[in-house]
Amino acid sequence: MTSINTNDKALIVIISIFIGSMTISSVLANKIISVFGFFMPAGVLAYSVTFVCTDVINEIWGKEKARQTVIGGFIALIVVLLLVQVALFWQAAPFWKGESAFRSILGSTSRIIIASFTAYLISQFHDVHVFHLLKRLTGGRHLWLRNTVSTAVSQLIDSVLFITIAFYGTMPVGPLIIGQWIIKFAIAVLDTPIIYLAVWMLRHKAGLHPEEAVV
Repeated sequence: MTSINTNDKALIVIISIFIGSMTISSVLANKIISVFGFFMPAGVLAYSVTFVCTDVINEIWGKEKARQTVIGGFIALIVVLLLVQVALFWQAAPFWKGESAFRSILGSTSRIIIASFTAYLISQFHDVHVFHLLKRLTGGRHLWLRNTVSTAVSQLIDSVLFITIAFYGTMPVGPLIIGQWIIKFAIAVLDTPIIYLAVWMLRHKAGLHPEEAVV
C-alpha cells in the first residue's frame, strides 16, 4: 500500500481547512455582527482563513496547486448548494417545530452561496495571481508584502461583489462592504506571523535549511 509522505499530509490538512472554512462561511454569513462599530457577515473570519490557506499553498507548493485548491473550493460550494436545496425540499417530520427557522437561515444561504460563487472565483484567483506575481518580482523574498498586498486587494474585490449580490435590496450594502473589508484587511495584517510560522514549519519538515524557510 502506498504511504502518504509528510508534504502530502500537510497539503491535505490545509486543503481540508480551506474547504471547511469556505463552506461554513456561507452559512455563518446569515448573521450580521458588529466588530468595533463595523457591521459585517459573521462568516468574515472563516472566509479570511481561506486566503491564509491559499497563500501558504502558493508559497510552498506553487501557483498551480493553489489554483487547483480554489477550483476544489468552488466545486464544494456547488455541492453544498445542492444539498441545501435537497434539505429544503424534503418534507419535515410532523413533530419537528424548527421548519420556519430552518428555512429562514438556509433559504438565505442559497442566495449567499450564489453570491459566493462570483466573489469567490474572482477574488481567489486574483489573490493567487498577485501573490505569485509579487513572489516573482521580489525574487521570493518579503513574504509579508505579498501576503498583505494580495489579500488586501482580493478581499476588497470579494467584499464588493459578495455583499452587493448577497444583500442588495435587503440591507445597507455600503456600510457592510466598508466594515467587512476593514476587518478583513486587519486580519490579513495580523495573520502574517501565522503564515510565516506555517511556511517555516512546512519547509523545515520538507528538509530545507531553517534560514531558507522565512523569506
